[in-house]
Parts: sequence; C-alpha cells; structure tokens
Amino acid sequence: MKPQMSKAKIAAFAALLSLSASYAEAAGVLTIGRTEDSTTFDPIKSAQNVDNWVFSNVFDVLVRVDRTGTKLEPGLAESWTISDDGLTYTFKLRDAKFSDGSPVTAEDAAFSLTRIRDDKGSLWSDSFKIIDTATAADAKTLVVKLKGKSVPFISMMALPNASVLPKAAVEANADAFAEKPIGSGAFTVEEWRRGDRVILKKNPNYWDASHVSLDGVEWIIVPDDNTRILNVQAGQLDAAITVPFSRVAELKKDENLTVRMDPSTREDHMLINHEHGALAKKEVRQALDMAIDKKAIVEAATFGIGEVANSYIPKGALYHYADNLQRPYDPEKAKEMLKAAGAEGLTLNYIVNAGKETDEQIAVLMQQQLAKAGVTVNLQKVDPSQSWNMLVDGDYDVSVMYWTNDILDPDQKTTFTLGHDTNMNYMTRYKNDHVKELVAAARLETDPAKREAMYVELQKIAKDDVNWIDLYYSPYINVTRKNVTNFYQNPLGRFFLEDTVKN
Repeated sequence: MKPQMSKAKIAAFAALLSLSASYAEAAGVLTIGRTEDSTTFDPIKSAQNVDNWVFSNVFDVLVRVDRTGTKLEPGLAESWTISDDGLTYTFKLRDAKFSDGSPVTAEDAAFSLTRIRDDKGSLWSDSFKIIDTATAADAKTLVVKLKGKSVPFISMMALPNASVLPKAAVEANADAFAEKPIGSGAFTVEEWRRGDRVILKKNPNYWDASHVSLDGVEWIIVPDDNTRILNVQAGQLDAAITVPFSRVAELKKDENLTVRMDPSTREDHMLINHEHGALAKKEVRQALDMAIDKKAIVEAATFGIGEVANSYIPKGALYHYADNLQRPYDPEKAKEMLKAAGAEGLTLNYIVNAGKETDEQIAVLMQQQLAKAGVTVNLQKVDPSQSWNMLVDGDYDVSVMYWTNDILDPDQKTTFTLGHDTNMNYMTRYKNDHVKELVAAARLETDPAKREAMYVELQKIAKDDVNWIDLYYSPYINVTRKNVTNFYQNPLGRFFLEDTVKN
C-alpha cells in the first residue's frame, strides 16, 4: 500500500497547485470537497444524494424534517390541517419569495406536486400517484386531495425532490431551469461549472435570510478520497464529506481539524441486475449472499466503524426488523447452491466507483470472497459520475452503492427499491407482484400495528428474494477546518448550511 499512497500524495499535491485561490480567500464562502458532480437541478429527475443534498440548499419544501431527523416542522407551509377522513390536506404558505424576487404561491406548489406525479421524466411518480388533485384555493392556500388515505403522505412533503418550484420558469424552459434553477432556499445557484464545482450565493430573498451566516458555498468535485482529505489538511478546502473510514483516527489527532460522525440512515449494499443471466434465479442470489463475509468487510473496510446490515430498512429507522434473517458466511455451501442452480463457474462484471477508497477495498474483498465459491469477479473501475448511468442502462451485473433516507417514513425507500416501476426498483430490475401490492397496501394502512407487520413481511421477503445484498450501516463522516462550526447532517443527510459559520 505504501507505493500507492506515495503516488496518491504526489498527485494530491500537484492538484493543490492547480486549485483556485478563491477556495479559502473569501471569508464568508464555505468550500466543500465532494466525490462527484451534480447531475441536474431538476429535482424530480434525480434520486442521488449528490443532488438532493444540494437541492436542500437551493430549494425549499412545504414540510421539513427537523435538525434531529426525528420529526416534521414547517417549511414553506407555516401550518397544515388534515380532514377527518384523511383525504384532504390544506397547507397555509408563509410569505416567501423565490430567488428572482417573485412570490412563492400555492399555484407554484400545486404545479410542483402534479409535475412530480405526472412528468414522464419523474423518478418519483409512483410515490405521488396517491394525489388526486392539488389546487390553489388562494395565493397562499394549497389544497391537496388524495385518492385514498396515505400515512406517509405528509412525510413525503419533506422529500427534496418534491421541492416547490416556480411554475412560470419551469414551464418556460425546463431544460434551462435544470442548468440554472430558481429556488426559494437559503442559497441560489450562481454558476454550475460541470466537472468542477457548483457555486452558490446567499439568497437575499430567502424567508429566513437573517439566520444565514455564510455568503456562499462552493461544492467542489474532488473524486479521489486522499486528495480531498489532503486539500482540507492544507487549508485549500474548508470541509470534505464522505471521509474514508481508514482516515478517521488520524484526522482526529489533527488539532486543526474537526471530524464529525453524525448518526445516519445510510446503508451500503450490493445491487444485483436480476435481468442478467443466472442472476434472475433467486437461488443464485441467495448463494452470493452466503458467499460474502459481511463481518470481515465491516472490520477490514470500515475499521469496525460500520455495523453489519440485516435489512434494507436501517437500524434505528421506523419499523426496522431487528430479527431479520442474516445468512451465515459459507462459501462451500454457496458453491453447492450455485452448482445445483446451474450456475457453476459464474462470472460477474462488478462496477466499482474509482477513487473511493472504501468502495475499492470492498471490491477486492468481494472478489476474493466470491472466488472461494467458484465465482469469477471482473472489476470494472469507472468514474463515480458514470456509474449511475450504467446502472440505469443495466450495463452491470453487480455494484456496491449506498442509500440514505430522505424522509422519516419507510415508504420512500420501500417504494423505490421494492415497488417502483419507474426506476426499475433502484435499477435492480427486481420483480415480485405480491411485494408490489404489499408496498402499496402498507402506504395506505393507518393502523400502526398492522402497518408494522406489513413492513416486517416486506423485509423478510426482500431478504428471501435477495433483491440486493445488505452489507453494512454506518455514520456520516465529514471533516472541517477548526474555524468552521455547525457543519453537520441530520440522520436523513440534510446539511443545515443555514446554521454553518466560518470564522
């Protein structure tokens, strides 16, 4: 490893010389290193954290999740009421403006909700089909009528992808809006330099602008983990997110830095393309699950910081089933199962996010572990900005990715991974009609005990079917210079940059 580290450091210091001097010069501008670029500023057309975490800086939602990540609080809607039959939601909007100075109206909110439901490009349409109508009773009163009762509906209003957008601007040119958006959040997009950075400036029209200390934020793409960390250590960046587990102990000893390990809803998992050959067989997927030593991965790749995952619903989240099945690590049994399923000598194409230290470590471990079960794994390293499109196109057999919840209710992740046609169940192409029906039923069930039983059943079925392979849960790990305070994420991943101060 030493020669590799030396080369990485040489490349990192070379990169430092080419970094813009503007990084740390502006006292009120926070510079954050991240692994990859944004993909769009049209909220309905993304399901990636790299986008959603910036959406929350630029746009605003009707209802927010609070800083603790445990309860809902007012956003653009100051208050809301629910009819006795649970079908009509009435939102009273606060006096807010978009970054161009135009007022945020109930018509804008109604437009945004029907658009995420109906637009062909929406990745979230299935989650919003419960909406029958969304109308503006007056400029500040939004009335939403549902087709049936929906327990998670109010939680879905906090989804960054359901942000309220200006109807006039989007209808005028949706493509242009996706490049240079107009929002009502704490910051506005000054410039998006593709492949380099997103430059945000404080939005003077933000309804709570007096609370915002920063003059701006720059989300800067530094794909290589080592380079990103070195940039913070050298003062070329104020902060870096997704710190590798291997660097935590070292960085904690640096008196110039603060390491944050915030509780999260993150789960890392191995996606499986169910439409590729033998992977369509449940028995093959079960064998692969049995051939992977999750405890060894947690110890080696997360340095013991992570925790073995047993369900797609993360530990600590609503309706997590603590007693869900965990298959024992048994490569010999896995080899027998593969042979019985006609998949002896299986070869897999594994897409790896290049430059992400933990992803690369896990890939090598997986390759070694699966070899013991007779499975040949070909590692294909790609730029993180390319891997998503490869998943969408189905150009992969397996790939390790991660998910963090965006809302408090389990319906979001459940729908997206088990009961969603639009995104092919998180690009796995998993299909189970009973599961799809159960996902829809759980969304409507109002009895908490019955609803919990439904989610327990879904977790059991998902594990039996091996929709994907659960790997581990872990905290959000970020690092900042000491002069930066209140830089944190809540368990759903939202960065509250409204609170952040740079001295």
